[in-house]
Amino acid sequence: MVSRAERGPVADWFWTIDRFFLATFILLMGIGFMLSFAASPAVAERLGLDSFHFVKRQGFFLIPAIVTMIGISFLSPRQVRRAAIILLLVSLAMMILALFFGQEVKGSRRWISLGSLSIQPSEFMKPAFVIVCAWLFSEHQRQPEIPGNLFAILLFGIVAALLVAQPDLGQTILTSAVWGGMFFMAGMPWLWIIVLAGLAVFGLGAAYTLLPHVAGRIDRFMTGEGDTFQVDTAREAIIRGDWFGKGPGEGVVKRIIPDSHTDFIFSVAAEEFGIIFCMVIVAVFAFLVMRGLSHAYRERNDFNRFAVAGLVIQIGIQSMINIGVNLELLPAKGMTLPLISYGGSSMVAIAVTAGFILALTRHRPEKRAAERSLFRSGVGVPAH
Repeated sequence: MVSRAERGPVADWFWTIDRFFLATFILLMGIGFMLSFAASPAVAERLGLDSFHFVKRQGFFLIPAIVTMIGISFLSPRQVRRAAIILLLVSLAMMILALFFGQEVKGSRRWISLGSLSIQPSEFMKPAFVIVCAWLFSEHQRQPEIPGNLFAILLFGIVAALLVAQPDLGQTILTSAVWGGMFFMAGMPWLWIIVLAGLAVFGLGAAYTLLPHVAGRIDRFMTGEGDTFQVDTAREAIIRGDWFGKGPGEGVVKRIIPDSHTDFIFSVAAEEFGIIFCMVIVAVFAFLVMRGLSHAYRERNDFNRFAVAGLVIQIGIQSMINIGVNLELLPAKGMTLPLISYGGSSMVAIAVTAGFILALTRHRPEKRAAERSLFRSGVGVPAH
């Protein structure tokens, strides 16, 4: 145990970190690793790989994910902003490269191969985009003459254009929803709300008209006709699991779900461990989002408030989309369940998001003591 009397980076980190957030992120990683034993062997065998191929890789990815999360949590808010700007520039550059030189998977170019590793740059773009937009919105709040909102709009346009070009409608919707929520928190004028809502409706209509795979997924969702094998099988796994599940390793339907270890791991959890366990997973994500929003509500600093709210909203919406697809409440979309689904890029990128949240929610007693001293002296609390 680290003593409160100790002084040093590790001791300061231990006593200032939000341990509820830290425990929640580690719990989700642990659940994901446990579920990889249930979800991935059948997939590996179908591909002619060792039964525990994906389990081993999931464990391998956990190491850099935890190191990344803990390392970033040591950063100050200013260092978080700088790191996010660098990460955003690198991610955008890699997204552009992916359009020309990336691997084409199911008609989309989202991946770049680096040796034996495949990286999805858009996953790393998301947390960096939230941080940079939070900074731009906060700068406009602090000094209205700074066109922070305009720069945030231009940046959103660039990001959305690159995501549509891949194409990746799911990530576009997720990024748009998070950005819109942050803009609303920053005092978005009603005129902008109407304009952006109209653009969103137009964009969805254009995607349905111009992108056949989008139209196909929406039509299959609405009519139930066509190739609905994966979502129907996932629903059957959830139904067979009932309240308490079939037991570890006893699931049968999970074996024929093609993406059971990634997009449909929630269905595997339902079949083997039951609906009660799935409700626990939902409650963990709900706790994460509510705690983040509660912290943002109490935060005086505009940058911290917008950034923390945006990051937890991003995790919350992504988990809602994944779970909604598993429950056949939303059209099928390749989106992982944060920190639980298999995937190196997704795992490490969400760890970056978690690290940013931990860094921005750390208690800073020196700062608060200085504010109390100024307040008692009659000077007042300085503006952040």
